[in-house]
Amino acid sequence: MKPDARLTTGPIGRTLLLFSLPVLGSNILQSLNASINSIWVGRFLGEAALTATSNANIILFFLLGVVFGISMANTIMIGQAVGARDLDEARRVVGTSTTFFVGLSVLASALGYIYTPDILAAMHTPEDAAPLAVAYLRIIFLALPFMYFYNFVMMTLRGAGDSRTPFWFMLLSVALDVVLNPVLIFGVGPIPPLGIAGSALATLIAQLVSLAAMMALLYRRRYFLLLHRGQLALLRPAPAILRALVVKGLPMGLQMVVISSSAIVMMAMVNAYGSQTTAAYGVASQLWTYVQMPALAVGASVSSMVAQNVGAGLWQRVSRITRVGLLFNVAMTGALVALIYVFNRHSLGLFLGTDGVAIGIAQHINVVVLWSFILFGFTIVIFGTVRATGAVMAPLVILFLSMWVIRLPFAWALGPRIGAEAIWWSFPLGSVVSLALAIGYYRFGNWRRSHILPTAPHPAAAVGLAPDTSMGTPCEDAGEVVEETDAATPEPAAAR
Repeated sequence: MKPDARLTTGPIGRTLLLFSLPVLGSNILQSLNASINSIWVGRFLGEAALTATSNANIILFFLLGVVFGISMANTIMIGQAVGARDLDEARRVVGTSTTFFVGLSVLASALGYIYTPDILAAMHTPEDAAPLAVAYLRIIFLALPFMYFYNFVMMTLRGAGDSRTPFWFMLLSVALDVVLNPVLIFGVGPIPPLGIAGSALATLIAQLVSLAAMMALLYRRRYFLLLHRGQLALLRPAPAILRALVVKGLPMGLQMVVISSSAIVMMAMVNAYGSQTTAAYGVASQLWTYVQMPALAVGASVSSMVAQNVGAGLWQRVSRITRVGLLFNVAMTGALVALIYVFNRHSLGLFLGTDGVAIGIAQHINVVVLWSFILFGFTIVIFGTVRATGAVMAPLVILFLSMWVIRLPFAWALGPRIGAEAIWWSFPLGSVVSLALAIGYYRFGNWRRSHILPTAPHPAAAVGLAPDTSMGTPCEDAGEVVEETDAATPEPAAAR
């Protein structure tokens, strides 16, 4: 199976949309899976069990966040190598990344399994939930190597231009998890009831089966990035690639830390206004999770698409991909925002009683905050473009400034004067600041000169242009290049 050239030769609008939809579908499936599992545990095993899974899932989110940046660095390196048609370099990235991910996951799994009680004690897990949390989290730690490697394979495929295969196997994993949860929790036939451990075991089995099935399909298709017997030497880590994974991946992983830590502080501020306000904020946040999904999917897709075009030296397509991504964000995120505004009370009523005080507070929160996610979506798309070249520090700094220097101090300083309104209005303020800084860096920053691959081509290495309108016809031959007089240099700054 040869690499798909559509990300560098296809019509931009249609290609980006078709690439983004499976990514969006995967995000939705993951969220639905977590919600359904929580329903099984909370409704049938009790509040202590739900508390146990909540504590364990915080740790799991942190562990997955640790490798998020490294996964993105791997995706970008593979995308640039595939775009440059340097498949040997792409396989070297795969080999080094495979060894790194396997080693890291096995180490984290072993240490986590041993120190599970200590980790939960440090989190002050309630006594009635602690034994359940230990049983649940230890199985999650056993599943961690499969989760890490599963995530690595999916991100590798997306970097190479394939977002459909990860979606179908995510669908398989979620379906297995949903079906196995009640079977293993309550027991069926010869299968004994395992309680909360059954819920964790369902996740382990689902991840393992889906990963094995995906690898079997890729080998059957003779996927071009797979390593065969004669290429096992590529599993020996290449120092330059390993350094890029860590140096470029760590700042992207820290973005998750900035976001999650600011959310924890924000929740503490909200808690000060009482349970009704906290419940309203929690329910509104549930809706915001889905509102942000289109922008996150488009941003990830823009990153994969830009990485391949940077590798191919097609810099004029990069700015057009960014513009199309911004338009998609307006259309998709804007549609969800408008829908919730129209059905504000009804959508919140899925989680809250329609006659309570909390639903009125939640409605007001949505009115103030919801529209700002369109602005934040713009920022995500711009970040997707600049980080695809290897420029990863600026997005981290911008997020830190907007959340920790602007949003949180604003909410804290004005809280005594205007109450919870300071928290709600801090969201639009943070979004405006992050977007302004992102636009400034996109227009005037040096991200076009960044690189992530050790052998990355300089921007001046562009050799040609491909169709770049949404109605263009992609080349049938992936190697065909149309010579243009202005293709040897990137766009002038003034033209951007």
